[in-house]
Amino acid sequence: MPEAASAPATRAVVGDSEFDRDTAVTRRAPGVYDIDLSAGWTIINAVNGGYLLAVLGRALADALPHPDPFTVSAHYLTASQPGPAVIRTETVRTGRTLSTGQASLFQYDEQGAEVERIRVLASYGDLDALPDDVRTAAEPPALPPIEQCFGAGDGPAPVSGSSAIADRLMLKLDPATLGWALGRPSGKGEMRGWFGLADGRDADPLSLLLAVDALPPTAFELGLTGWVPTVELTVHVRCRPAPGPLRVSITTRNLAGGFLEEDAEVWDSADRLVAQSRQLARVRLG
Repeated sequence: MPEAASAPATRAVVGDSEFDRDTAVTRRAPGVYDIDLSAGWTIINAVNGGYLLAVLGRALADALPHPDPFTVSAHYLTASQPGPAVIRTETVRTGRTLSTGQASLFQYDEQGAEVERIRVLASYGDLDALPDDVRTAAEPPALPPIEQCFGAGDGPAPVSGSSAIADRLMLKLDPATLGWALGRPSGKGEMRGWFGLADGRDADPLSLLLAVDALPPTAFELGLTGWVPTVELTVHVRCRPAPGPLRVSITTRNLAGGFLEEDAEVWDSADRLVAQSRQLARVRLG
């Protein structure tokens, strides 16, 4: 059973958007947080991995002395379900510019046994304290205007694989990466689109953890269908995003042995690369 509280419970949340409310954690003891995982962020029956990363990211932001995630690496051990969960955090190291912590999210099975769902190791700092110097060969993805892109509600029927999370997002996909929805996948392993939260909340470092895992899987454009569960996901947050919609580009170059990688870039309205990620995911073959 969960640990008994040793101090008055406090709620760690900033803002009152749906994303803020659904990622809010309640601290009931040092390093111990409670949350009710919302069914609004599910894909089929499982809770979205990016939403889970944001939940753990909020707990670590409360537990560590630095405010912003710089790098977050997560291993997804078992599929999370909507409902109560407990997060336990541990401070690994605290320095002047970076602090490192780990966190695990647990739920309970039907017999009351504790099951670890996801484990994270992360380094936090202050994005506002970073120098402005940028030297990069990366370029923003070439996307059509938002009004020329398509979301889950733009077709005659729901897009295959759409789910509750689609109602919480402003997600408009590049038509060039939508062949799978028409039964004509390109085989290129690419997915691109405009991303935001449906209620208009501007992006921040925590919502970037959601953005990298919010688009349909690139496996769809490879001609594969079904659930593509994440095994491991590492996100690098590079700077605080400017207001406005984000552009997300995801590519897969290699599928082998039933696993593929997805490399994501997230760009803000000021043409800055604000987040990058790589994940390993399992695919169903045949």
